[in-house]
Order: sequence, then C-alpha cells, then structure tokens
Amino acid sequence: RRLQPHPRAKSKGCRQQIAEVYCRHKEGQLMPEAVTRYCPIEGKVNVNIQWNEDSADGLPSKPVRIAFVLVVHGRASRQFQRLFKAIYHTSHFYYIHVDQRSNYLHRQAQALASLYSNVRVTPWRMATIWGGASLLTMYLRSMADLLAMRDWSWDFFINLSAADYPIRDNNQLVAFLSKYRRMNFIKSHGRDNARFIRKQGLDRLFFECDTHMWRLGDRKIPNGISVDGGSDWFLLNRPFVEYVINSEDDLVTNMKRFYAYTLLPAESFFHTVLENSAHCETMVDNNLRITNWNRKLGCKCQYKHIVDWCGCSPNDFKPSDFHRLQQTVRPTFFARKFEASVNQEIVNQLDAYLFGPFPQGTPGLNSYWESVYDEPDGVASLSDTQLTYYHSFARLGLARAAASLQGNQNDHSCRYFPMGHPVSVHLYFHFDQFQGYLVKHHATNLATSKLEIMETWVAPKKNFRLSTPAGSTSSRLQFAEIGTEWDAKERIFRNIGGLMGPMDETVGMQKWNKGPNVTVTVVWIDPTNVIAATYDILIDASAEFTHYRPPLNQPLRPGVWNIRILHNWSLMAEIRFLIVPLAYNKHQPIKQGERHLNSNAYFSHYMEQSFHGLNPILNIPVSLAYVEQAKRNAAMTGSELERWVDSLVGELWEAADVCALGPTACPVMQACAKSPWSSMSPDPKSQLGEPRSDGRIR
Repeated sequence: RRLQPHPRAKSKGCRQQIAEVYCRHKEGQLMPEAVTRYCPIEGKVNVNIQWNEDSADGLPSKPVRIAFVLVVHGRASRQFQRLFKAIYHTSHFYYIHVDQRSNYLHRQAQALASLYSNVRVTPWRMATIWGGASLLTMYLRSMADLLAMRDWSWDFFINLSAADYPIRDNNQLVAFLSKYRRMNFIKSHGRDNARFIRKQGLDRLFFECDTHMWRLGDRKIPNGISVDGGSDWFLLNRPFVEYVINSEDDLVTNMKRFYAYTLLPAESFFHTVLENSAHCETMVDNNLRITNWNRKLGCKCQYKHIVDWCGCSPNDFKPSDFHRLQQTVRPTFFARKFEASVNQEIVNQLDAYLFGPFPQGTPGLNSYWESVYDEPDGVASLSDTQLTYYHSFARLGLARAAASLQGNQNDHSCRYFPMGHPVSVHLYFHFDQFQGYLVKHHATNLATSKLEIMETWVAPKKNFRLSTPAGSTSSRLQFAEIGTEWDAKERIFRNIGGLMGPMDETVGMQKWNKGPNVTVTVVWIDPTNVIAATYDILIDASAEFTHYRPPLNQPLRPGVWNIRILHNWSLMAEIRFLIVPLAYNKHQPIKQGERHLNSNAYFSHYMEQSFHGLNPILNIPVSLAYVEQAKRNAAMTGSELERWVDSLVGELWEAADVCALGPTACPVMQACAKSPWSSMSPDPKSQLGEPRSDGRIR
C-alpha cells in the first residue's frame, strides 16, 4: 500500500517509518485484541492511608530501601546537585538518566556518580521529549536495569526530575513507606474516563520520530480493560515493577505494544496495568507529591513545536507558595516544579525548613549560577549570535583590565590580547535578579607573553525609561522588555539577557498595574530611524502582562533599536535593545565579501510610506547618512567589525569586573575564588561532600 509521507517530517528515514507504522496500523497489526483483566473488582481501591508527621520521626525495625531514578536534562547542574544532597542517604540507591542532548549535565552526573558507591548513571541515553513514547521506554529500561543489579536490594522505585524537591526529610519518607510497603502510589486523573481518553489522545495513533510525536490517525481502545491515567510521577513497589518487567501475560505484553504508539504513555501505562492486574488492590490514588498547577497559565499548547497536541505544564513554586508545602492534610513528600533560574528563594526557604538554615555568612547562599556553555560542548553548540556576543563580552573584560592601570601608560601588566573561543559561559543571579553573563576566556598578557585564564562579569545596563507622570490615567505601565523565547507560563523570556541577532523573532512584553482600560500605541524604530512597525494594544482592567510579536520580516537591521510606547501620542516609556551584527558565519569569522544580514525590508512599500508619515509626529529625524553608514558597516570584517560590535554591545552592557583563575601579572586583578560573583567562588549549598555518620550529606 503506497502512502504519502508525513509532510512535516524532517528526514526521509522518518517519513518512511511513519508510512510503515501507518500501514501496520491499518492492517490491524498494532491493535491489541481483547485483554483479560486480572483485577477481581471494578474501579480504584480506596486505601485508608494515615499520615501523622509526629509518628514518622522514628525508623522502623526493617526500613525500606529506595531506588531513586533521577530523570534530568538541561544545564541546571547546581540545582540538580542540591536536590541530590537533599535526598541522599547511604541506605538508598540513585540511578541517573541524562537526556541524550544534555552532554554537559551528563558529564556532571558522571562526576557525581564517581563520588558515591550507591550512585550510577545509565550506560545508555535517550532523547526523551515531552509527551514522547521514549519516556515510557526509558522508565521500563531503567526498571529492568535496577532489577538486574544484584548488589542493589531495593523495595521502592521513585522517579524524580531536577525540578523536584523534597518537602519531608528522608526518615519520614522511609517510615511512611515501611508502614505501607505493599502499596503502589500513583495519582489518577479523577475525572470522567471518556473525557480523559479524548483529552490525552489515547484514541489517536502517535509515532515518535525525529524527536517529535506525529499524529497519524484514529484508533480504538482495546476491549476488556479499564483505561486510567494521571500523573507520570509515581512510587511503585518492587513486586509490581517485577510484574511489569518480567511478566509475559497478555495484559502486560499488549499494553506495552499499545502504549508504544501513544502520546504521554507514562501518564497512563502504569495506571492501566496496575488497575487491571492482580496488583490492583495495592493501588493508592496519591503519588505523595504536590504539584503547582495553574492551568490558566500552564495550558497554552506550549508544546505544539514538538507534538501534534496540546499539553499542560505545572508552574514554578514561588516564596508566596511556601505555606502550601507545609500542609499535612494528606501524605506528601515531594513537590514540583522548582527552577532556581526563576526563583531560588523558595528552595532556600524549603531547605532551611527541612535541614535548618546554613550558618550566618555562608558564601553564595543568595547567588545562583547556571551554565549556558562549556568548552567540551564545542562551539558548534552555539549560535553565531551567541558566539558574537561572548567574544565581545570577553573583549569588554580585557578593556576593563587595561583601564585599571590608566595612570601608567607604559605599564602593560594588565593589557591582554584575546585568544581562542570562550572556555565557559554562565548566567549569574543574585537575590533572584539577573546580574549578567560570566565569560571564562583565555588571553595573552602583553607584558609577559604568557597565557592567562580569566573570567569577565558583564552586567546589563538599564535600557527601560518610564516617562508617564505619576497619577495620570496611563500610569498603569510598570515595565517593558524586548526579547525572544517568551514563556507565557512563567512570564519571562527564556533567552535571558536578550542576546538577539538579525534572524531572531522578537517579542515585546509589557507589565501592567490593574486599573482602567487603556489603549497604547507601540512603535518600533530601527537603528537608522526607520519606523519598522507600529500597532495598538487594548489593555483591559485586569491585565497584568501583554506580549506581542510585531509583523516584521527578517533579517532585522543590526544596531540599537528603540521602542516607544505612547498613549494618545504622548510618550509613556522607551526601551532600547540590540540586534547584534554577526561577526561569525557558521562559527567562522566573517570574511571579506560576506555581507552581514542587514536589511530594512520589514514590510511592504505601502506600509513604508504609511510609517514614514509618522516621523514628524514622533519627532524622529530622517537622515540618509544613517542609511549610508549602515551600508558601510555591512561590509566590515576583522578588527574593524569587532570594534563596531563592541561599541554596540557596550551601549547596553558593561564589564562589571574581571578575575583571574590562575597566576596573573596584573596586580589589581583578584583571584576568581575570592570574587563572590565568579562561577569559581564557593557555593556550599550545592557542593557535595562525604556522607556523615547518619548517612546524609545535608
């Protein structure tokens, strides 16, 4: 049977696989026949689970041992290490799976595992996309590995991500699970089953390929079973895990085949097998976790770029949520989600609540560092925009070092020549406020001709100016920002710091106080004073945030752009942002004859004439000299291009400090280990150490 390949599949091999799967589905090869149910009763079993925090302090005579499966991705290694410290005990086991695309975190996990005999990293890795069938495969394979480890005698399987954190200590968890060691803790959706099936897409055929879940068509639910589902975070006892992995009965084998072509299979497979098997009486409708759901913000189909479906995602906890984490109405031992790059204070509060506060004056307690680049990743992992910025940041640091001895023009001990690509780049936060980028780099000292390693802290300059007089009807505006990768759920730009190049799709965000309805006009002005876009926004009385992607064609002209927010043509606020001219093309320096992405073809000729008439109204001077200079800039290469880039970057960023990682000839440069802002400075809250006599490291 000839089939048309899926039009959006990237590779020829993926399109072929999709066609083959669809054929097998149409021929009935993927549809399990009627499944024999093993559960002697209908529906879920209500088990009376008692929780008394006071009685959970002492350990039982035969405490359970837990296998924690840590499923992690991204680059938040310090947050991951902090979670590990909080849950670690010598009596338990830790099996770490790092996403195939997260090589930096994989290196960190391997280094961590080398320190502890009860920690191992999976020898295999998978790219586990949201909603993907690979996530279930990863769990099943991890379970099989754990059962095969004869030296690891465990009683419970618990899965956690780096966005989780305990809200009860280890002893309380062990005491509780030891009391209910026969039970399996898994959270059901608790709604109408037919609605759940439609919402989850269980009646649709999906196939994972090219790190995407492709929806191929409709299908029927197998006869004879009660389909259930809910959260994909669970605590399962060893007998049930052994049943799932080793049983060859028709329920398990057919459900594995059915869920291999299902969206979000980990949110339903274990529920369905447990509820329909002889283990059904061990099911407790509680996964012992509290999740920060805000479906108004978290269900915006934010995963449409990787799956043909809509999804929901929990929000991050904030300090105002702390009281919710202390509730004891029902047994809860973990909470999610936490992101230190969004808010670390809540983790500090929870950590102090569980283990007591760190001593007064502990370094780095209110700081957070997150890697965005590491030399072993290779520059191919960076975009040309990032590479251009990072090199410019390093040069700004060298200029600051040279300026530190301005009084003596003959002293070259703090003058440097940049060498090679950056060694590493980190985001730096202090008291949950973004402080800038930290770029570690090499440079040759001109006085000694020796290579030195230093770290430059580049901080953003203020680029937002509010002009609205207090008390006016349009004074609702609090803040505005331009960026990319807007996260409507957390209301932040994920491209932290707004490093943007000519091909980026920019988004304008405004934050508002509550008040009367107001209509504002937003005007985008390019570096040559060309009005590139203008539009009106109606802000209703309850609006807190608005965001809008202007109808601009790429490439955007390099240089400093200006945004004006107007009310009745009176200025409310101005924002400046930089579209950096690219100094690299496919990670190689721009060569003579290669023109930068430099255009003003943002709109049609008709729109250009319409916008041009606004220049006098907005008092924006029009000058052909600006356009001619932009054309000359577009031909720059080498050191001339670097000076232009640095002059532009210097308008919105400044080198706040520079430190040395090793010996340095510059007498005024401090060691990075003694610079509290440096990524090399002490960070006890996430640094690991030897277990104490009580088996813990926190």
